[in-house]
Amino acid sequence: MNNCEVNNHVHTVYSFSPYTPTDAISKAKEAHLSAVGIMDHDSVAGIKEMLSAGEKYDMPVTCGFEIRVNFSDTPFENRLINAPGMPNIAYIALHGVRESALDECNAFLHPISIEREKRNIEMTERANSLLTPFGIKYIDYFKDVKSLSMADCGGSVTERHLLLAISNALIEKNGYGEKLVDFLVNQLHLTIPTKKEGYLLDKDNPHYIYDLLGVLKTDFLDTIFVQPNEKECINVKLLPEFADKIGAILVYAYLGDVDESPTGDKKAEKFEDEYLEEFVKHIKQIGFHGITYMPPRNTKKQLEFISQLAKKNELMEISGVDINSSRQSFNCPEILFPQFAHLLTATWALIGHESVKIDDGLFSENATQKYPSLTERINYFASVGKEKRG
Repeated sequence: MNNCEVNNHVHTVYSFSPYTPTDAISKAKEAHLSAVGIMDHDSVAGIKEMLSAGEKYDMPVTCGFEIRVNFSDTPFENRLINAPGMPNIAYIALHGVRESALDECNAFLHPISIEREKRNIEMTERANSLLTPFGIKYIDYFKDVKSLSMADCGGSVTERHLLLAISNALIEKNGYGEKLVDFLVNQLHLTIPTKKEGYLLDKDNPHYIYDLLGVLKTDFLDTIFVQPNEKECINVKLLPEFADKIGAILVYAYLGDVDESPTGDKKAEKFEDEYLEEFVKHIKQIGFHGITYMPPRNTKKQLEFISQLAKKNELMEISGVDINSSRQSFNCPEILFPQFAHLLTATWALIGHESVKIDDGLFSENATQKYPSLTERINYFASVGKEKRG
């Protein structure tokens, strides 16, 4: 099992996904993964269930959460980094989060959630102003959007929850199929690629709601989007201290210039590639531990370059394909290519890291003194993780 596929970036219902943490473990088993990681937006509420289900079903688990930060007061202020439509904002992840750190994580994330809700409410009202003139029902944020989330149990409410509520309202008005597609194209003036149009014309499509949501995310969200403020997306320079405090591994989520999105909800667009070398050097200087990327998403040239930069700057490389739609596969066969063998090792190192005390973790002073070489240290923690697996 140690040489099977892994996926360290699975979203659950505690941010946005068809899957509970237990479902995610089940899907990982079906996909014959050797390990799986939970990575929810702005929430750690699913971690306990994920760990419990992993133990019950004999599936090794690694844990973390994802947030957006601002790059104000850095050389990359107001640049488009890795967040579509959000200059100055970047997605980052904290891997290797232990169960013992959940209270501290919740306290850290709580004010972010408060700010995010204010923005969600404003976007809901923007959507209503555009849709109600067409006879689409008024969307109440609390009854129709927040209710779709796990917010009452510590989960986050994301833009996708709002788009799901809008999708439900559009279907209620137009039904499935041709009438809905006609409304999207001729009333909302959305551009729907032929493949996606085929999905929406198929009334028996089992992924219908996620396909509709994807179309709205690509070509409608911009019309209602409200830029997050610096209370919701805190400054990137505040993260290294918090990560070190809880013993987490702080990583940048590499996106790269996009030609076609694997999830079908990102436009072709240029991101951080043109200044990537300078950027990676900077995040290393401010205290990042690694870079996470998705092998199926990028070109061979992009993958080779980001891996080269990670090695040059002594940053850990972590893989993961974000799962938030029923159409997506838990499998990532690319991870088994010889050039990605180190990513399998990194997953086991995460598992090993989470099994030891904070003071002995992968980037702790104790570990770096004992194993000054990052590669040697990762290999050691991978052996700890595999030993734990048995």
